[in-house]
Amino acid sequence: MSEKLKDKVAVVTGGSSGIGLSIAKIFASEGAKVAITGRNQASIDKAVADIGPNGLGIQGDVSDLNDLTRIYQTVEGRFGKVDALIVNAGVYILGPLADFTEDQFDKVSDINFKGAFFSVQKALPVLKNGSSVVLVSSTVNGKGIPNHAAYSATKAAVRSLARSFSADLLDRKIRVNTLTPGPIDTPVFATVTGSTDEANAMKEAMGNFTPVKRVGTPEEIAAAALYLISEESTFMLGAEILLDGGLRDL
Repeated sequence: MSEKLKDKVAVVTGGSSGIGLSIAKIFASEGAKVAITGRNQASIDKAVADIGPNGLGIQGDVSDLNDLTRIYQTVEGRFGKVDALIVNAGVYILGPLADFTEDQFDKVSDINFKGAFFSVQKALPVLKNGSSVVLVSSTVNGKGIPNHAAYSATKAAVRSLARSFSADLLDRKIRVNTLTPGPIDTPVFATVTGSTDEANAMKEAMGNFTPVKRVGTPEEIAAAALYLISEESTFMLGAEILLDGGLRDL
């Protein structure tokens, strides 16, 4: 690798699987020290083993502000100030409008929206001036899809936060951008289906729904995240990179 991130420190929330883990792995391969967060300690431990010696795993819930404060204090104590923050932690909760419960709404809002907002706010004391923040949204932030109302709204809120945070942080030269995937081959399909066969069928259906007729890979998203935190994207802020196989626009 080219060591684009040599001596850099990165934090990836929700980094124990899927997109977050792929981002953490490519950052580490490029020379960064990478801290990941997650809610399941066993998953964190396995992910850190995959990341390698420059990985650090911290258990915590991004919807809990005390957890966020502890996470960033731990990262600073171990690695120092932070050069890059990837706000990736999220949940995918679907349901028809008529049946969607308050508990479902609160969970998806607390993690996807509140969690994203405070993941950045609580990081401010440890973020270096000139650092890069990436908020992970979803292509449904600009589409109307049945059963996705609450989830889509939280991802549209994340897209909006990137613009507002960029304006708020101009004086510190902290760039905030949005990374917007379409359907990606991650364990998320298993969380909204009842069996492996159902998960595979849903993944195949979503892939066929895209113009390119496949789901994306976590590695494709990780490559875009690397661009957003590298010196190659220093003229980019408040913007969005869309990687969805043409789903939104074609």
